[in-house]
Amino acid sequence: MEKTEGKYIKRTQKDYSMSFKLAVVHEYESTRISQRALQSKYGIQGNDTVRRWIEKYSNFDITNKSHKPMEKSKDQELLELRQ
Repeated sequence: MEKTEGKYIKRTQKDYSMSFKLAVVHEYESTRISQRALQSKYGIQGNDTVRRWIEKYSNFDITNKSHKPMEKSKDQELLELRQ
């Protein structure tokens, strides 16, 4: 909370833990419940919040509605080359 002239102003933005974000994304992928329904179910603020989490943390391509392959990390590529 911020203090302004002796009064506290409630912060409107919420901070969500990584585990919570991943749980919401997993529920979206496994149940195909709508983004808006997830937002309502968990009281998530912001109309695009769930969509951004899906874009960032999901293997699911929401534009094509199909799974996209995960890219290999540099460490994975190095391990494969060494074998």
